[in-house]
Amino acid sequence: MEYPRTILFILISLALSIVAALISAIILEAYRRRFNHGHIEAPAIFEDPNSLKRVPCPSIFDPAEKYMSLIVPAFNEEYRLRGALEETINYLQQRAAKDKSFSYEVIIIDDGSVDGTKGVAFNFVRKYSVENVRVILLGRNHGKGEAIRKGMLHSRGELLLMLDADGATKITDLEKLENQIHAVAVVKKEGSRDPSIRISDIPITAFGSRAHLKEKALATRKWYRNFLMKGFHLVVLLTAGPGIRDTQCGFKMFTRSAARKLFTNIRLKSNSNCSSMI
Repeated sequence: MEYPRTILFILISLALSIVAALISAIILEAYRRRFNHGHIEAPAIFEDPNSLKRVPCPSIFDPAEKYMSLIVPAFNEEYRLRGALEETINYLQQRAAKDKSFSYEVIIIDDGSVDGTKGVAFNFVRKYSVENVRVILLGRNHGKGEAIRKGMLHSRGELLLMLDADGATKITDLEKLENQIHAVAVVKKEGSRDPSIRISDIPITAFGSRAHLKEKALATRKWYRNFLMKGFHLVVLLTAGPGIRDTQCGFKMFTRSAARKLFTNIRLKSNSNCSSMI
């Protein structure tokens, strides 16, 4: 009986050590970046391929001009980007044709790609105009987190959706997030004394989740990856509370107010920004 208890004690000690190390790393990184303003070193620009002019991007602090902005970070996505954009824009155009009040923009952030990603993106700008499709060039690779942040801070929508360039999530699923945000907004408006308040003024977020695929994923991952995943979920539970089942799904929607509060404060440039925003 002593042997199993010893193994259990070792595993628990290892898990606690990992959790403590992760928390310490997060605290140290947050402290280091608190006074580090290097994140503003790459001013965002977008190009109009027809005029070949580089124009300063709008700001998240400006009033919304569109109903929805879709933020697509891309790094060396020459072969996957085209199909994802075609599916996305076809859906947006069909919806705009049915609902004249629906307006949109797709913002592709080229995070220093060295393949033909930029050319693919600009082909869509030429086809659908710079009013509906825009490309932000970061010049060099900063990381997915910084690409998302730049797109959010220079969007024009009341609702802002981040999604991956590989089309991993069905674009129609955005309606699920949108409906959840509207449901919360209705409650918030009822409790507000300002009748003119808009959905973009209420800080609300809705996150996509792949937790329903958890059992299948657990069956295909190595045991040590599952162990590390459980440790990370414990950190999320301790820092963000219960109810967050998937931090890494790249399908998240924000109202303009929520995006302004979140992305003006996020500093992480890697995929870790999905966790930091939570």
